[in-house]
Amino acid sequence: MDRRLSILTGQGRRLDGGVVFGSVPHRVWTDWIRPDQDNQVDLPSRALLVQQDCQNILVLAGCDMLLAPLPRTCRCQQHTHGLIDGLAQLGLAEGDIHVVVLTHLHAVLAADVQVAVRDGDIPRLLFHRARYLVGKRHWLRALRPHPRDRGLFVPQVLGQLEASGRLNLLDGGHCELLGADWRFHVSDGHTPGQLLPEIHTSAGPLVFAGDLVPGTPWLQLDVTSGHDRNPECLVEEKEQLLDHLVANRGRLVLARDPWVAMIRVTRDRQSRYQAYDEHPSLLRLEA
Repeated sequence: MDRRLSILTGQGRRLDGGVVFGSVPHRVWTDWIRPDQDNQVDLPSRALLVQQDCQNILVLAGCDMLLAPLPRTCRCQQHTHGLIDGLAQLGLAEGDIHVVVLTHLHAVLAADVQVAVRDGDIPRLLFHRARYLVGKRHWLRALRPHPRDRGLFVPQVLGQLEASGRLNLLDGGHCELLGADWRFHVSDGHTPGQLLPEIHTSAGPLVFAGDLVPGTPWLQLDVTSGHDRNPECLVEEKEQLLDHLVANRGRLVLARDPWVAMIRVTRDRQSRYQAYDEHPSLLRLEA
């Protein structure tokens, strides 16, 4: 099968560093990512584009990037580079996407988008021709969220997904729509039912890590986030996935790492996971 892989970057997130790194001491995580004076850190939002069998498939970690950008209200506003710009650089338009795989449905919205949602001006969903693929169990969680993560689900986005008529709920590890080279790991540690797609390639398996392993600091098993619903479960899932990648010389796509987009993983003499073969970006990799 002819397949090309590209990693695209949308509008990033600005989050409280203490929440991002959970129980990791401040003096430790600030050596990894330097915060601003308000303790905020900037994290990218990456998407994986898979082009195969005349299909363009996008994998997104959460549904922030699924919302169309707000229109600029005056010429003085600076254009913010987003997912549509990244697709345009590859000669693709919004209507060229056939499938959107959503690892989960959390949405950390920018301040202006939050205001628009509050005022009833929710942006439309991008990719009007695409089928949206979501895990069935996670969809049920999103419809009836726990009070601890209710704020990460946006009911207006869920309503648009359901009303689109193009929502496909995945109940199992495989999907006929994507083909036999795709399978899904199901993770419950960050949010119940998160889907982590694994693609079989000639160079070994490639896994989009979503928010299970969002960046290289999270290769340390005990590093979790304040948003993780079940940290102990997450640590076990992370170890299982990383061992799988080490054994099969697999690659990991990192959705939130500030500097690295894709890595391979090994274990050192102390059995700690380490990144190598690091790629800051990826365009049209033949796979």
